[in-house]
Amino acid sequence: MAGSPSLTEKSYVVLIVDDDDDVRELLRVELELEGYTTITAGNGAEAISTIHRISPDVILMDVLMPEMNGIEVIEIIKQ
Repeated sequence: MAGSPSLTEKSYVVLIVDDDDDVRELLRVELELEGYTTITAGNGAEAISTIHRISPDVILMDVLMPEMNGIEVIEIIKQ
């Protein structure tokens, strides 16, 4: 597929943040089939913790999550 990393290119790390287990799993499977490395988080706090440990190349994040929504997470990681 166009735009997918080739075997000689770096495998980009994508952090998937969503409170819906099914959405996270669907995105994880599809992205890994395209050659991306994925990490998942089930909520905003987990995402922030993960971002501090690992610097993902891309973050796919749900906006509407309980406790801490995606916008709040972005505001925190921008600081």
